[in-house]
Parts: sequence; structure tokens; C-alpha cells
Amino acid sequence: MTTAVGPSVDGQAAAPPARPDGTLHVTKGHGTQNDFVLLDDRDGHLDLSADLVRALADRRAGVGGDGVIRLVASRHVVEGAPLLADAPEAQWFMDYRNADGSIAEMCGNGVRVFALYLDRLGLWPDADEVAVGTRAGVMRVRRVAVPEGVGDGAWFAFDIGRWHLPGGRAAAEAGFDAEVAVTGLDVVRPALSVDVGNPHSVLALPDVAELAAVDLTRAPQVQPVPPHGTNVEIVVPLGETVVDGRTTGRVRMRVHERGVGETRSCGTGAVAAAMAVRTWAGADAPDTWLVDVPGGTVRVTALGDDHAELAGPAVLVGEMDVDLTALLGR
Repeated sequence: MTTAVGPSVDGQAAAPPARPDGTLHVTKGHGTQNDFVLLDDRDGHLDLSADLVRALADRRAGVGGDGVIRLVASRHVVEGAPLLADAPEAQWFMDYRNADGSIAEMCGNGVRVFALYLDRLGLWPDADEVAVGTRAGVMRVRRVAVPEGVGDGAWFAFDIGRWHLPGGRAAAEAGFDAEVAVTGLDVVRPALSVDVGNPHSVLALPDVAELAAVDLTRAPQVQPVPPHGTNVEIVVPLGETVVDGRTTGRVRMRVHERGVGETRSCGTGAVAAAMAVRTWAGADAPDTWLVDVPGGTVRVTALGDDHAELAGPAVLVGEMDVDLTALLGR
């Protein structure tokens, strides 16, 4: 880990994240209680090792979080630099890590929190939206109004990109292409695989009581075994209502995230859940869905060309200086 100061990006100077006194300045934030440790490393000085990620995310000995998000200039990241050719405005890259230290493609709730973090740091451009580089491509985030009946503060929305069913038309017609064994459920349940830039397996239950009885302290077992693992969403469809003048579906969801465990929310998981339920509901299903998770509510809207928009709240709750020697036990 180095504390050397290099040139700033576009003249926007930043202190090195790891200071000479051995502390690391961090910010804590969450999106529907899917929580993250955020690091301002815009000049790319921080060696974000898996050990450091695990230590920061540790809820007893560290700061605590479902993941760690490093803000870094896209040009300093192998996956970020190529994005600048087609989207030069995507100068900031969201380097997302799961709590176990593994690298992830993207995090839907994390993108919204990252956008708010950019705004807090004065890095949101003088424009209606901000372009965020991720390993799943460029996400363009904008501020939106809070839906009727949802009591959160600031909401952000973005086109999360294309979603698809890996099992294709056969899976859509059958309604499933996998089976999932979940602790607390007496039998193996059918599930539908959904890809939202990362893999998901969605299974439905008939009522919220059965959903509450599910034990996600153990990872669900999915067959066939996905080659890169999978997130598992367990959902209960709640019917349709009218919100802000348009027919809107509603789903309740719990999620087990690969590399993390059960979390209070998962943005890409909410998209996968909504698109799975919409597929099961057939051609007359609404395009807009509210997904209730333990940490709050997000909105998913099916767009054209198999894209989907994710909208929801973002909150920054505080900042602190972490003693790296104490954190890493060195």
C-alpha cells in the first residue's frame, strides 16, 4: 500500500487514501440497507487487496459492509480504460468488491450509492446524469422522484443494461431451468435463471409466511451448478396496484448473494426477481414493479431492447478514519 501522491484527474486533487499516519479515510453508505464501505482513491494509489477488503467489511473487527467500493479514475483501471473510448464522460470507475474479497462485475444498489458519493465529493458533472464505469459497462445515473407511497429520501435511477434468460425460450415457456434446495423449505423448488450482467436464480413461494421461514444462513444449493456461482432470490408475487398513475406489480424478496450471504437488499437481484415474475405472468404483465426487500423498496422498469431500469434510494451515513495497523493486526 503506497501513500505517494501522483497527478490528479482533471485537476481535481485528492489526498491519498492511505495517509502517512497509517490511517485510511472511509465513508459508510447504503441503498435499502445493502451497505458498503466507500474509498476515495481517484488517483489510483491504494492497493485494495482481498485481505484489506475482508477486514474493512468485517462487521465485528472492521467497519462492516456487504461490500467495498473504491472510487478510482477509469484510466487507472484495466477494465475502466477501454470504456473511455466510447464514453469519455465515464471518467470515474466503481471498483466493487464482495465482502469475501472477490471482485464483482457490478452492484445495482452500489451504483446508486456511488453516484451519491460522487455528488458528495463534488464530482457529479454539471449535467442531469453522471456516467459511472463498471465491469458491466457504463451506467448513467440520474436523480428521480420518489414513488407515491414510498417514504425514502433521495432516489436515483439508471438503465442497468440488458437482461436475459440463459435458458432462452425453452426456460421461459417452462418457467424454470434449475432446481434449488433451500434450508427451511421441505422440497427442492424449481427456479428460473436470469442474467443481469451477473448470474441469478429466482424461485417463487406462495406466501410470505413460507418466505419468512427460509433459512439463508446456509447457501442454497443450485442444480445444475452455475459455473461462476449465482445469487439466489426467493420471491412472493403480491399482485398489481396503481402507483403514480400506472399499473405496477409488486414482489417481496429475500436474497442470498454469492460471496456474501443473505443481504438486506440486492439491486441486480431485484431486477432479476421482477423480470422472472414478469416472465411467469405472461404477455399482459406490467412493465413496472416495486420490489420489497428487508431493507426497503426499489423500483424495476422493463425498457425496450430487453433493458431494465433500477431506481431506489441511496444514503451516506458517516465518515471515519481507520487505523490500518489495528484493522489488519500488523
